[in-house]
Amino acid sequence: MKRIEDKEEHYMKLALELAAVAAQNGDSPVGAVIVSDGAVLGMGFNSMERLGDPTAHAEILAIRDAAKSTSDWRLPGATMYVTLEPCVMCAGALIHARVKRVVFGARDLRWGGLGSLFDFSHDPRINHELEVISGIMERESVALLQSFFREIRTGGSQDSNSLSEYPAR
Repeated sequence: MKRIEDKEEHYMKLALELAAVAAQNGDSPVGAVIVSDGAVLGMGFNSMERLGDPTAHAEILAIRDAAKSTSDWRLPGATMYVTLEPCVMCAGALIHARVKRVVFGARDLRWGGLGSLFDFSHDPRINHELEVISGIMERESVALLQSFFREIRTGGSQDSNSLSEYPAR
């Protein structure tokens, strides 16, 4: 894998900060940032518990924020930076919004829609392809997820390094 450019790392760090906010609010720690031409168009963090809305995933909220800030639901040329691989619902929303590229940290083995469970990024039946880059700041993303779910399951007394230990969403 090529060296992470400073800007890519910058946006992933921002997504990780947003994920930490989700965790503080009692939601799964996932954060997302949408960028185009060096400008942040939208941001979101998981808010399902906080909002009582099963669609309030970080990616969906970031897309809504970007659509509002641009006054357009289409986001061609945009890149989403997200701490966890988008689920099927979020992958569909990214395709509908015409996002060009998705950069994510951790794979989602239970819900992943961009390669782990399903792969909608290059499906020939869909009229849009997503460029997908995975594993960027993966350790940091996984550590945040594991810490959050360890606290829920064991009160923080158990240590684990397995990627499969977090249930994702």
